[in-house]
Amino acid sequence: MARTKTIASIDSEIATAQDALVKARAKYDAIAKNLEELREKKKEYQARTIMNAFIKSGKSYSELMNFLNIEGN
Repeated sequence: MARTKTIASIDSEIATAQDALVKARAKYDAIAKNLEELREKKKEYQARTIMNAFIKSGKSYSELMNFLNIEGN
């Protein structure tokens, strides 16, 4: 026959599970923050690359906007 757990042992298991959850959440948050920073760096790199290509092209702003089918100022 199975042994009945005491309230104290159940409370101990609850505390252990809560601690594990807090640690997992902290790790998740750190990884999510790192991912967002990496995505932002990628966007910045792409923006610089596009701007450098635009400058080297010798095209005007209006020509670029026309090419992209966007109404420019």
